[in-house]
Amino acid sequence: MPTALPSVSGAAAVPVVVLASALLHAVWNGLTHGLRDKLAGFTLISLASAGCGAVLVCLAPVPDAAAWPYIAASAALQVAYQLLLLRAYQLGDFGQMYPTARGTSPVVVALVSTTLLGHALPVGQALGIGVIACGLVGLAVADGLPGRAHLPALAAALGTGVMIASYTLVDGTGVRAAGSVIGYIAWLFLCQGLVLPLIAWARRGPALLTALRPLYGRGLAGGLLSLLAYGLVVWAQSRGDLSTIAALRETSIVFGALIGAVVFRERLGHRRIAASVAVLAGIAILQFTGSP
Repeated sequence: MPTALPSVSGAAAVPVVVLASALLHAVWNGLTHGLRDKLAGFTLISLASAGCGAVLVCLAPVPDAAAWPYIAASAALQVAYQLLLLRAYQLGDFGQMYPTARGTSPVVVALVSTTLLGHALPVGQALGIGVIACGLVGLAVADGLPGRAHLPALAAALGTGVMIASYTLVDGTGVRAAGSVIGYIAWLFLCQGLVLPLIAWARRGPALLTALRPLYGRGLAGGLLSLLAYGLVVWAQSRGDLSTIAALRETSIVFGALIGAVVFRERLGHRRIAASVAVLAGIAILQFTGSP
């Protein structure tokens, strides 16, 4: 877990940590998408989050009072993110849903930083946002113009990206006000990890327990990878620029595309490859032209 990371050299470690987080994020998403009962899988991930959070809460300093509104807001946003991602994976291909969700996030972060936080938008940043937007449109139409049946999956993936951007902005501010990175992560994991299991129980009742049994191994492994991936990126957010980190972590799109093709045997096709490359090119432009 990220407890040992502060000893690593600050600025130089941030890109490496974010790239590691991107790889872990793609892997746990792949594990979850591969589960037949995705609600049960997401429930196990949330239980792992709550369990690890409960342990860390006993070991880490309590966050400063100024951080609690951010913890509450982030927990709510992450529950919404989980529900939308769950729906996207139930309706669409991993190779299309994952890059659509991840690619939406840096666009939203950049736009919010400009319109609501008052940061300037240089030409390079505007170009990067435009290229990412074109790539996302390409992903949406890679298999032809989406019909009415495909719209719910795309809407869920885009909504997932908006939630990612939202909790990225919230956590980037909240972790700096917490006084303790580990304390912030611990309470966030605990608070958001309890909600989805309650929702799943309300939907399934005692039958949920039967559905969980065959999925313990992969579900809990996905949960631990999810915790590690997000713990790493929150540590990076406490030391680096938010927009740059939001852009760099979306390199997970590459890992996700490879997982979709190799593990799930999904057809990449020239259009999906070109669209994914466009998203990555736009992210690279955001990365190398500085933050808005």
